[in-house]
Amino acid sequence: MIKISNLTKVFRTEEVETTALGGVSLEVKEGEFVAIMGPSGCGKSTLLNILGLLDNPTSGQYWLDGQEVGCLKESQRTQVRKGQIGFIFQSFNLLDELNVEENVELPLTYLGIPKKERKERVEEVLRRMAISHRAHHFPQQLSGGQQQRVAIARAVVTHPKLILADEPTGNLDSKIGLEVMQLLTELNQTLGTTIVMVTHSQRDAGFAQRTIHLLDGQVVTE
Repeated sequence: MIKISNLTKVFRTEEVETTALGGVSLEVKEGEFVAIMGPSGCGKSTLLNILGLLDNPTSGQYWLDGQEVGCLKESQRTQVRKGQIGFIFQSFNLLDELNVEENVELPLTYLGIPKKERKERVEEVLRRMAISHRAHHFPQQLSGGQQQRVAIARAVVTHPKLILADEPTGNLDSKIGLEVMQLLTELNQTLGTTIVMVTHSQRDAGFAQRTIHLLDGQVVTE
């Protein structure tokens, strides 16, 4: 599903050059749930951004589902990102002016999915996330756990091959965070969706099938 080879990322300013990733190589199999752990500044979020085609590597290769995507033009990267990758963020990233149903429907609109199919997909995923009763509420009317359920629904409604989760329980209390992790595990097991999650939490990493540890921009153990 994912293969990266000798991936590097260097950030440069006029005075400073910082290596965020220094020759990272790893593979993630289709249907696998992988956690990425490491101290702050180790390169976790940089790696996730590259996997999500939100950033370009300085050098190295990145294959997604058999396609070399690290060197694609921005327009091509955008199409791959919209059609194959779902994102879950710590801060939920919901649009306040849209209700739950509209937030979840938005990525399908961007993909040009017909309205009837959009509505069917949204209804299905809201049922799966047990949030249908809040379909016409706005984000500010929801609890943190409910907002994250909506964010997960938005991530999976396009039927992505890959979900990237960046500290998905970081803004939630322990009980609600546990429910979110159980939900992600269920999606991985029932839908076979590949999940790569960045986390500081040993508990959350325990839900993954495998943990990759980063230190100073390099894989130290798997």
